Amino acid sequence: MRNLLRPLVLLVVPLLALTACGAEAKEPAAADGQTQGGVEAGAYPVTIKNKYGDAVIKESPKRVVAVGLIEQDALLALGVVPVGTTEWFGEKPGALFPWAKEKLGSGALPTVLSDKDGIQFEKLAALQPDLIVGLYSSITADDYKKLTAIATTIAQPADGSADYSVTWQTVTRTIGQAVGKPKAADELVTGVEKKFEEARAAHPEFKGKTGLMASPWEGYFVYGPQDPRSKVLADLGLVMPPEMDKLVGDKFGANISAEKIGLFDQQVLVWFPAKDGTAKLKADPLLKNLKARTEAREIFIEEDYNDLFYGATSFVSVLSLPIVLEKLVPKLAAALDGNPATNA
Repeated sequence: MRNLLRPLVLLVVPLLALTACGAEAKEPAAADGQTQGGVEAGAYPVTIKNKYGDAVIKESPKRVVAVGLIEQDALLALGVVPVGTTEWFGEKPGALFPWAKEKLGSGALPTVLSDKDGIQFEKLAALQPDLIVGLYSSITADDYKKLTAIATTIAQPADGSADYSVTWQTVTRTIGQAVGKPKAADELVTGVEKKFEEARAAHPEFKGKTGLMASPWEGYFVYGPQDPRSKVLADLGLVMPPEMDKLVGDKFGANISAEKIGLFDQQVLVWFPAKDGTAKLKADPLLKNLKARTEAREIFIEEDYNDLFYGATSFVSVLSLPIVLEKLVPKLAAALDGNPATNA
């Protein structure tokens, strides 16, 4: 299931080094996981509710480990260098993509953990964390019990949402609370939300158009309304067809049978084919008669770990989203301009 999180979600998975908001001067990151600069007045103590209990944080954490898959971006955006991160895809040093690596400054690369066979509790404990964060994760109740025996732990939100469906805003703001910088986190979120607002204003034609993000994984896989990728389309004004909402339910996505291939015939369709798989997808006989295909309303983002756009579309975070918007918005505009000759 974890592999399904990647845009090519799939066979193996899913950057322009831009900063989150592009407004602040880059500050050297602190070493050894310490918070850069002072915490905000009145930030502590703070209690953060999560799926399995309350995380009570009384002072600024010095050694933070991310067992979630994207939390390092919010930490670094707020000037905190994690001592441990969890590998998702790309095998980047420190599990940091270029947009996050830029924020590292002179800080030491985090130790990288793997969750391929479950959380590496012993390796994690050896890092001596005083805070563990796993918002974008599938932590179980048993995992949580083991993690809290090591350090204060923030698991998935307590809002009943599916695993791996937490919004980038919630990740950023929750981590801002945890590291004593809630106002700074709000400013980061506001900065990226303004970019979405500007994109919607520049492209009113996006509003109300139906759109899907999908992958040719074990047939055809569609990312549901709770998935961060689909939320990017929603934040740009597009909508998911209601029949897809029913099929996906409370999961982050679902496979669609060949008999229901017509459900993919929406006003814009964003595909994540495997490496060198675009030609095969374009030749798929079940897709050739879709209007989205014949009217050139498809966007193909092929698997390439060295492509900023490809990586950023999966690693949806306060730092990666400016890259997504820069690359995706023009492609959506081309797909929705009513001219099949336009190359999206």
